[in-house]
Amino acid sequence: MTQAFWTDEVGELLRVRPGFQLSEVDPSATPGTDARKREGYQELERAAQELRVLQEKLFAQSRLGAKDRLLVVLQAMDAAGKGGIVNHVFGQTEPYGLALTAFKSPSAEERAHDFLWRVERRVPEPGVIGVFDRSHYEDVLIQKVRGFAPPEEIERRYGAINEFESRITAEGVRIVKIMLHISPEEQAERLISRLDDPEKHWKYNPGDVDERLHWPAYMEAFQTAIERTHSETAPWYVVPANAKWYARVAVQRIVTAELAKLSPHWPEPEFDVAAERQRVVDSLDMHWPA
Repeated sequence: MTQAFWTDEVGELLRVRPGFQLSEVDPSATPGTDARKREGYQELERAAQELRVLQEKLFAQSRLGAKDRLLVVLQAMDAAGKGGIVNHVFGQTEPYGLALTAFKSPSAEERAHDFLWRVERRVPEPGVIGVFDRSHYEDVLIQKVRGFAPPEEIERRYGAINEFESRITAEGVRIVKIMLHISPEEQAERLISRLDDPEKHWKYNPGDVDERLHWPAYMEAFQTAIERTHSETAPWYVVPANAKWYARVAVQRIVTAELAKLSPHWPEPEFDVAAERQRVVDSLDMHWPA
């Protein structure tokens, strides 16, 4: 069904490979499809049901003890479209099987612990799709670029992240890490559009421009973080995101494909289906109080 829209498997195209260079990724490209915006949103709507069914199977089997769950990590520069991904991709899933965490600047309590302390507490439960809007990677991105942590501490954190992700993978968590990659020109347009629309002023943060001024350093930090933490069990995907429609439908396809690899299935009932059906039919003859 997806072949009509996708000319190639987008996850394979966007998955980081040996020798990956972020500087070689075109933020305006749409790898894997020749479609345009209108067709993209049609595909986004069509494929939502496939994702929902897989999600419901994942949740259902956890009720009988299965440990599988999915963690999607979204990282990007400001205004790259993380919120749109959450709304348009994960907003079409069942809320009871979704756990969204939007990580902000750490609180005083969180700063009193190691940087992974608050992240450990938000790892999804069995049967749940967890989505991190920003994540523990802030602690090797902004902390590195702005010099908030010394180089030796940043180095320690790469190792700590790898150990953490390896450990939770062994516990049944499938990890998908996605960088939404936009150009500085596209970011500027999106920031200006927020300033030009009074209804979007609340989305604008003057600090976004402060971080924007460090763009080359951030691209270098992303390159290093991806190189140091990409693995077969916790892969990175870099999604061109200048076209919002493409980023959304590509992420949807990547998540659906990764979820399918878990092979979630409807659990076998622990009761006699025919007998229970008959009991329900028999109950129709009962006289209920008015």
